[in-house]
Amino acid sequence: MISLVSWAGCWWSSMMKRYLLPITMALSLAGCMPGAPSGKMAAGPVEFKDLVGWGQDDHVKLVSMVRAECQRMARLPAETFLGGTYSLPHGRRVRDWKGVCASVPNDRIKEADARRFFEAWFQPYQVVDQAFYTGYYDPEVEASLTRGGAYQTPVYQRPTDLLRGSDEDGELVFGRWVNSVFRPYDDRATIDSGSLEGKGLEIAWVKSPVDLLFLQTQGSGRLRLKGGRHVFVGYDGRNGHPYVPIGRVLIKRGYMKPEDVNAESIRAWLMAHPDQVQTVLEENPSYVFFRIVERSEQEGPLGAFGLPLTPWRSMAIDKRLVGYGLPIWVDTVMNNALGQSFNFQHTVFAQDTGSDVRGAGRGDLFVGWGRDAQLIAGNLKSHGKMVLFIPRPMAVPVGEDIAVSQPVGHTGK
Repeated sequence: MISLVSWAGCWWSSMMKRYLLPITMALSLAGCMPGAPSGKMAAGPVEFKDLVGWGQDDHVKLVSMVRAECQRMARLPAETFLGGTYSLPHGRRVRDWKGVCASVPNDRIKEADARRFFEAWFQPYQVVDQAFYTGYYDPEVEASLTRGGAYQTPVYQRPTDLLRGSDEDGELVFGRWVNSVFRPYDDRATIDSGSLEGKGLEIAWVKSPVDLLFLQTQGSGRLRLKGGRHVFVGYDGRNGHPYVPIGRVLIKRGYMKPEDVNAESIRAWLMAHPDQVQTVLEENPSYVFFRIVERSEQEGPLGAFGLPLTPWRSMAIDKRLVGYGLPIWVDTVMNNALGQSFNFQHTVFAQDTGSDVRGAGRGDLFVGWGRDAQLIAGNLKSHGKMVLFIPRPMAVPVGEDIAVSQPVGHTGK
């Protein structure tokens, strides 16, 4: 959603998010850690009563999020593909949500009625593979709108000659035409050497390349100016070079052990070795560009689905397997900011994606902003269960199973 770590730093790949609709980059890690699920997704119907903790969720809040998603879908053509594997029975296109969106209650609904709405209009399907969850957050970085003093590292907007398009698989690609050949833009080392200076692309300046790295890894963030005012930035493209995890670089060089790699340890090592920061960072040729966005202090960054991310309710998924908008039941154990474990059994929504969020049961949970969110996201690597709530077609009565379709090309043998 591209990771700073390899398998040992699965956390770090989850930090870099790629937003494909309003675009804000994100990355996570599929298969970078032992036991992380991958491959095709198998799922089977279960009942809401099978979900431990379902009765204690905030169903009014869930209905409000469905209402916002339906408002988003109302602005899209009915045939818009939302993603998802063809082995799931329904919900891959905007038109599949017609029944749900026509029936979504108003904001004065009571808790019991909100729960009944969900149970009437969605069919739970449990993913067979063990789920694997990581987390990401909205970082805050000290910055200045003018260069001076400690603020010497530029935050660049996207160059006008950096183009974006789609490859044969529909994936977003970035680069520029060089002698009739589409090639990646300048790599990180070239940009750090000044290739973009004097072009007026600076949005702001931050205190160090490490601050910029964390901002780029998340793909969005809050620039805190002197006096406390914030300027919000969002992802606006990258240079098209492959992402090399910084954690992997540190492990390869023998500076860190795989089991010690996480967000805080990476930052601490980089800050303690300023003479080596540049050479370490430039082993990752990928570079992220930003744009200024308008949002409130209490609003999350825009996700790939085109809606602001909601702390603890928005999640990045593998769009090849899970479509945008789907409610997802998450059942796992994670740690709070103090390192204390707790059960997380709640419904979240597929509203974002990441280029390395890959595989069945992969989820990258958006946990908000601030120091606590940073600590939680940095250490979130949890296994558990994942249950997809599939929207029912209008013609299917409550209580009847939705027939499972076969994947495209599947022979049934």
